[in-house]
Amino acid sequence: MRFCRLPRVSSPMPTPKVRILSLRLLFGGAVFLGSFLLFLVEPVAAKQLLPLLGGSASVWITCLVFFQTALVCAYLYAHWLTRSERWNLHFLLLLLSAAATFAWAVRSISPGSGSGHPVTTVFAALSAWIGLPFLMLGATSPLLQFWWSRLQSAGIPYRFFALSNLASLLALGLYPGLIEPHLTLRAQRLVWACAFAAFALLSARLTLLMRSEVRAVPQAIAEEGDRLPASPLSHKLLWVLLPMGAAMQLSAVTSHLTSNVAAIPLLWILPLAAYLISLILAFQFQRLVPRGIVTRLLIVMLGGLAYMLVQVDVSLPLRIGIVFFLLETLIACYFLHSEAYALRPRRASESTLFYLLFAAGGALGSFVIGIALPLLFRFNYDLALTFLVTALLALAVTWSSGWQQRLLWSVASILLAVLVSWIHIAYERSTIAAVRNFYGSLRVTQGHSYPGATVRTLTNGTIQHGTQIFATEALRTTPTTYYAEDSGVGLALRFCCQGRPRNIGVIGLGAGTLAAYGRPGDRIRFYEINPAVAPIAQNVFTYLRDSGAQIRVTDGDGRLSLAGEKPQNFDVLVVDAFSGDAIPLHLLTTQAVALYRSHLAPGGILAFHISNQHVDLEPAIALLAGAAGMQAMRVSSFANDERGEFNATWMLLTGDATFFSRPGVAGHVRKPAEKPGLQLWTDDYSALVPILHW
Repeated sequence: MRFCRLPRVSSPMPTPKVRILSLRLLFGGAVFLGSFLLFLVEPVAAKQLLPLLGGSASVWITCLVFFQTALVCAYLYAHWLTRSERWNLHFLLLLLSAAATFAWAVRSISPGSGSGHPVTTVFAALSAWIGLPFLMLGATSPLLQFWWSRLQSAGIPYRFFALSNLASLLALGLYPGLIEPHLTLRAQRLVWACAFAAFALLSARLTLLMRSEVRAVPQAIAEEGDRLPASPLSHKLLWVLLPMGAAMQLSAVTSHLTSNVAAIPLLWILPLAAYLISLILAFQFQRLVPRGIVTRLLIVMLGGLAYMLVQVDVSLPLRIGIVFFLLETLIACYFLHSEAYALRPRRASESTLFYLLFAAGGALGSFVIGIALPLLFRFNYDLALTFLVTALLALAVTWSSGWQQRLLWSVASILLAVLVSWIHIAYERSTIAAVRNFYGSLRVTQGHSYPGATVRTLTNGTIQHGTQIFATEALRTTPTTYYAEDSGVGLALRFCCQGRPRNIGVIGLGAGTLAAYGRPGDRIRFYEINPAVAPIAQNVFTYLRDSGAQIRVTDGDGRLSLAGEKPQNFDVLVVDAFSGDAIPLHLLTTQAVALYRSHLAPGGILAFHISNQHVDLEPAIALLAGAAGMQAMRVSSFANDERGEFNATWMLLTGDATFFSRPGVAGHVRKPAEKPGLQLWTDDYSALVPILHW
C-alpha cells in the first residue's frame, strides 16, 4: 500500500481525502489483522494445552484468565508507550515476538508433559509459547486509536474497537468450521506465525510513521482534546466493574457448557462469540436497541435461567440449553458493555486508560469465576453469583433513571440473592460429600430411589459417574450404571480369560464400580488424574473395599502414567476417563492406541466407554482400530431401573479375531458405523465438529 507523508506545517492544514483514506486503510488493516490473529491463537493454544492437563474442561476457563490478564498487560504497555514514545523498544519487541512465534510453531509438544499445579502449568506454558506475541497483538487496538487521534487531531476513534472485535469474531467463526477440520495443529501454528510476521511488518511501518509525524503535529493541536472535562472517579470505577460483570457472564456460561457437554473448542467459541458480538453492538451500534428494551429482556432472561438453576439435578437438551444460555450471555454482556461505552472518556489522553481499566475488569471477572470461586466454595454457584452481580450492576447504572428502575433491580437483586441461598440448600440436601477443584465439582448424594435401599450417586456437574445400591450384599457388589454385566466392559471382563485370573487396567476411577468384577487372584489397576476422586471412591463407596481383586490406584493422567511404565500385559484395558460428557481427545489418537496396545497381553481387549449425549465417537474409534490392525465392535446395553443400570455404549477393540464369535459375545456385538470423510485422529490432528449430533 502506498503511503504519503503528512506535510510538516506549523499550523493545521486540511488533509487530502486520498491521504485520509490511505491512513484509514493502513490503521484499519493493522487493527483488523492484529485482532484476527489475537483470537485465532486462543483456540489453537488451548487445544494444544488440553493433553497436558488430561483434557479437563477447566483448561479453557484458566486460559480465559490468562488471556484476560495478558490483555491487561498489553493495554498497560500501550498506555505507557503513548506517554514514553520509546519507538526503538517497540521495534525490538516486534522483532522478538516474530521470532517467538516461529519458535512456538516448530516446537513439538508431547501429551501429558505438564507438571506442577494445573493453573501454574497453563500460565507458564502460554507465557512461554505466545506471551510476547499476545502482548503486542493486544496492545494494537488501543495504541492505534491513540495514534490516530494524534495524527488527525480528532476525537477517539472508538469504531476501531468495534472493527477489532469484528475481526476477532471472524477468527472464532473460521476456526471450528474451516481451520480445525483441515489443518493439523503444527500447520495451524506455522500459518499463524507467518501471518504474525506480516502483522509485525505492518506495525513497524506504522511505528515509523508515528516517530516521524508526531513531532510535526503542534503540541497545542495534539492536546486540544484534553481541554474537555476529565472523567469522574465514579466513571472510572464502572469502567472496571461493568466489564467485570460481562467477563463473569462469559466465564460462567462457558464453564457450564464445557463441564456438562464436552471440552471442545466449538463450545468455548460460542459464548466468546456472543461476548464479542455484544462489544461490536455496544461500540458501533450503541443506539440499535433502546435501553428500556434491553433491560426488559435482561430481567426476563435472568429470571428464566434463575428458575432453571433451582433444578440442580436437571439438565437441558443440548440445543435448548445452548440457545438460552448464549442468548442470556449476549443480552447481559450487551447491556453491561453499552453502559460502559456510555461512560467512555472524551479526552484522547484518557483513551488508553479507559481500555486498560476495561481490560482489568475483564481479567478480574474471569479470575473470580476461573480461580477464586473454585477455591472458596465446594459447590458450583458460578452462574447464580454471576446473575446476582449482573443485577447489582444494573441497579448501580440505572439508579438515576427513576424509582421504577430502582425498584425493579432492587427486587431482582434480592431475589437473586435468595436464589444463591436456595441453590446452596438444594445442594446440601442429600449431599454427603462434595469437593471442587481444577478438574470439576464432585458431589455424592444419598437417597432412597429403591424401596428400603440406600443409593449413593457420584456426579461431576450434572454428569453421573457412578451409583451404588446399599440394599443387600448382592446388590451392593453388583456393578451398576454403565458397567452392567451385559455392557461392553461386562462382556470383555466375563469372557476374556476363560476362568483364569485377570490383569485389568482402567483409565478413570469414578466410584470404582469396575472393582465389583474383581475375583480372588485378579489384579485391577486404576489410573485417575483428579486427586479428589480416590478418597471418595475409597471412603464413600465400597466397591474397592468389597472387591476380591488386588486393587491399586495410580495418580495422574492415564496416558502419561502408562508411557512411564513397563508393559503391564493387561488382559483388558478400559478407557473410561470422562471430562464432562466426553473422553479427552488425547486418549483417542493413533499414538494413544499404540501405547495402549503395547500394554496389552496377546489377545488383550481395549474397551472404550463412549456413552454420550452429544458426540458420536463410534466412527472415530473404528478408524483408530483399523489403523492399529485391530478388530472393533460396538456393544449397546439398555437401562434396567431395578438394578440401577443405564443405557450404555462401548467399543471393544482386540487383535483376537475369535473373541467376537464366542458364545455369549456374538449376540451382543455389531459392526461400528462409518462416517465418510472422517479423518484419522492423531496427536497433531483431531476435529469433533464432524461427529457432533444435535
